[in-house]
Amino acid sequence: MPFNARCWRRPAAVLVIATTFLTGCARVGSEGSRGACPPVIEYSRAEQVRVAEEIAALPEGARIVSWLADYALLRDQLMVCR
Repeated sequence: MPFNARCWRRPAAVLVIATTFLTGCARVGSEGSRGACPPVIEYSRAEQVRVAEEIAALPEGARIVSWLADYALLRDQLMVCR
């Protein structure tokens, strides 16, 4: 792997995860709810910032980063469901 590619991997993952957490703050009125969709937990801005900092501090190759990406995908799918 070229040195340049390795440098950009972690910031890209952190950006994706942080962006996903930020989209969790979007609110949808009850008229958009279909009833069958589970609720999406909303996180405060302070919580989102802290999580992004903790993710950035993880060691290179930490498995939890890909798990969080899966969680982000599920949150995006839930937002569409609402």
